[in-house]
Amino acid sequence: MEGGVLDGTHQEKIAQAWERYKNDGSLEARDELILAYVPLVKYVAGRISVGLPSNVDFDDLVSYGFFGLVDAVEKFDPDRGVKFETYAVARIKGAVIDGLRSVDWVPRSVRQKAKELESTVAALEGKLGRPATDQEISEALGISLEQYYELLSQVKGISLASLDEVWTGDPDEEGKLRFGQMIEDKWSEDPGATVEDVEVKRVLAEAIDQLPERERLVIALYYYEGLTLKEIGEVLGVSESRISQIHTKAIVRLRGRLHRYRESLVS
Repeated sequence: MEGGVLDGTHQEKIAQAWERYKNDGSLEARDELILAYVPLVKYVAGRISVGLPSNVDFDDLVSYGFFGLVDAVEKFDPDRGVKFETYAVARIKGAVIDGLRSVDWVPRSVRQKAKELESTVAALEGKLGRPATDQEISEALGISLEQYYELLSQVKGISLASLDEVWTGDPDEEGKLRFGQMIEDKWSEDPGATVEDVEVKRVLAEAIDQLPERERLVIALYYYEGLTLKEIGEVLGVSESRISQIHTKAIVRLRGRLHRYRESLVS
């Protein structure tokens, strides 16, 4: 179970709380459920915090995530056959990211540097037809290797994206497409997935396959196996800061690949 929220001895008690809340609207049961799943908020906040600058307070992330948990408890339908943890993680993560965006925790200058880095990597790897080396990227940017590594440290939190971020189209147009619209709704009665959704998943899968071996391994261990950056560092025998750097490079490459795909859609 994600985040280790509940053990077997509590499952029946929680199931009863869900029944009381959904059938009778018991506020006491609602509060019981929220308290039971608070560790899930800390789990999600911890996962997000590894990609953020040190000036971002962990308790603030938990506070943002708590609102997502409350929203998840209130809107969850146990009869759908979906695990609450799976449903809640998305709500909590979205609340944390929206909270961060609302306080504009990333300076505009850093956002600009991140966009320049992503576009440079995208153009360079498009030209080379393979993942660019650190030396090649730093030369393309016109900076030293040391400055490039410092840049990775500055932009490591930029990989966060709200589900409301515009993917294609003008933000003010009715025809705009957002990231959240491309996420499969497993509860939907609509049997068909859009061509756009399928294609984005294909492009992303190919981009992950084309990552350098170590970057691909870090992505797999972090996102699929649920290891922390510290644990991955222990597995690979390097420092947590080095794993953070590898993770950032992988995300920049993936966003660069998606950037090229997005440009092809609007060109």
